[in-house]
Amino acid sequence: MAFNTEESPGVHKDLPAETKGFIFNHTMVRIVDPEASLAFYTKVFGMRLLRKVDMPEAEFTLYFLACTGDDDVPEDQAARGQYVNGREGVLELTHNWGTEKDPNASYHNGNDEPQGYGHICFTVPDLQAACAWMDENDVTFKKRPEDGRMNHIAFVLDPDGYWIELVGRK
Repeated sequence: MAFNTEESPGVHKDLPAETKGFIFNHTMVRIVDPEASLAFYTKVFGMRLLRKVDMPEAEFTLYFLACTGDDDVPEDQAARGQYVNGREGVLELTHNWGTEKDPNASYHNGNDEPQGYGHICFTVPDLQAACAWMDENDVTFKKRPEDGRMNHIAFVLDPDGYWIELVGRK
């Protein structure tokens, strides 16, 4: 069955000229322990910390990460800010100071009731190899490829319980 924009409410074939140049830049999630989350996303998913912004007056820190490949990330802070704001696929981790010391601190993962936010997703070259890598790094699975009917995806959990979908490129 072909996708037809005429039969899909809210989907427009001709996009408004005013939106030309819009970029879906980042998704923000709140984290309890920045050390654990940064280690998870950099080691397990190969993301690079692009920028850190401390907001002392509001007592929080923003961490911007992305899969950069061979990108040359500018060293100059102003240029780095422009680089981060101009690229796609950025994950913003927001840490409210002190949560890492609170044993009861946690955030709603969006998948428990009431449902809302769902997950982020990484496309991987080989799903089975990625799952083996997750196992080697003691990552918790929510769903393995062999679980259920959708054997082409997996879901793992980050340190805050957010779901991360893994989709094989093939």
